[in-house]
Amino acid sequence: MKKLAFLASGNGTNLQAVIDAVESGILQAEISIVISDRVNAYALTRARNHGINAVEFPRTAKNRGTYFDTIAKLIEDSSADLIVLGGFMKILPDEFIRKFENMIINIHPSLLPCFGGKGFYGSKVHEAVLESGARISGCTVHFTSAEVDGGPILEQRTVQVADDDTPESLADRIHPVEHEALVYSVGLVLDGNYEIKGKRVIRKS
Repeated sequence: MKKLAFLASGNGTNLQAVIDAVESGILQAEISIVISDRVNAYALTRARNHGINAVEFPRTAKNRGTYFDTIAKLIEDSSADLIVLGGFMKILPDEFIRKFENMIINIHPSLLPCFGGKGFYGSKVHEAVLESGARISGCTVHFTSAEVDGGPILEQRTVQVADDDTPESLADRIHPVEHEALVYSVGLVLDGNYEIKGKRVIRKS
């Protein structure tokens, strides 16, 4: 059975969606480890509630130089076939991305390439969408590359932007489609039923 490593910094709702999909049999996979850079991240509690190895590993001045080397070792020791970033609030170094090339996917709360890149995360994304006057927003699941939020796109889902939306209300409506898109994308990658051409992910028939 294929194994997943999950990196998260916050509440872990995307993690929960993947846990639910695994436990219901929608995904034929096992989550072998959950790693968080925040000690009190609720994602760790979600993992422990389901018997999943949960590792809290804050970045400090002492471990800064070896931080991602340690995470890489934890992932390798877990025998993960795929690394899922679900609200992980650290930018991965190029060396880490090269080590796990085409093995890392990320969920982003906008329709990339719009409202992505450095500085676009969490509520900042939704604030920018509303300020732009865009009528449609959504989420994107993509492979992670050296270009922040610039890797090949696996899946996108859309939601309408309402006239009375706030960043919070828009985020609340995007969360459910994030969960759907992420579960679909994890399944697609684990099945291997795709090929990458430039920035496009082509599904095989």
